[in-house]
Amino acid sequence: MWTEEDWDPALYKWEQIADVIRQRIIAGEHDKPEDRLISEVALREEFDVARGTIRKAIEALRAEGWIITKAGKGSIVVPKDDRPEPPTQ
Repeated sequence: MWTEEDWDPALYKWEQIADVIRQRIIAGEHDKPEDRLISEVALREEFDVARGTIRKAIEALRAEGWIITKAGKGSIVVPKDDRPEPPTQ
């Protein structure tokens, strides 16, 4: 679980969560076809944040083209060949 020391005060928490998830996708944690992200509940527990914060992070990733959401299936990682270019740091 994340603690207050893990957060960068210069960024919104949802931005940092989206970045962690994006980095996990880039690292290959979700490379199987139709691979789903862990549930919102599990993400809330991992980062110890409100549901709205997790939803905002997921929405950002969806808007960027990293995931799609399907009713009843949750958030699904876009296939590797269809993903956007990783952000430059």
